[in-house]
Amino acid sequence: MSDAKFKDGAEAPLRLIARDEEDLRVISACMQDAVFAGDQIHWDAKKRALTVLVNRFRWEDAARRTERVRALLRIDGVLRVQSSGVSRDADIVLSALALSWAAAADGAGRLELVLAGDGALGMDVECLEVSLADVTRPYAAPSNTRPGHPDV
Repeated sequence: MSDAKFKDGAEAPLRLIARDEEDLRVISACMQDAVFAGDQIHWDAKKRALTVLVNRFRWEDAARRTERVRALLRIDGVLRVQSSGVSRDADIVLSALALSWAAAADGAGRLELVLAGDGALGMDVECLEVSLADVTRPYAAPSNTRPGHPDV
């Protein structure tokens, strides 16, 4: 994390970078229950970058507040993207569950953004390079509750 703050000195926005599996677990935990519309997924093949603009729940402060914040998930070095059960419709809300990583011997590998409802975005990447950065101030979660998960 950095010590960045908004111009008025308000609480620092979250900024994380993952270049190994341990760091990715931290970003994955912050992305849990993030919601976004399918039209917020952008892959730039020339820049080999996939970005997703999400509304993430602020798990890092969940003991004190029920807030969400807009954040940008960016994955660099993306060679190929495959999706399963992912709508690109602006009216369909997708919910993130986790990010998973399967490394190859050469440092490349397969990164997957797992979504609720059996959806997934799979990416073949040159190396693990993922960032998550808050881009707005936190706001009260509309339901004023923490996301919940039914017992399975």
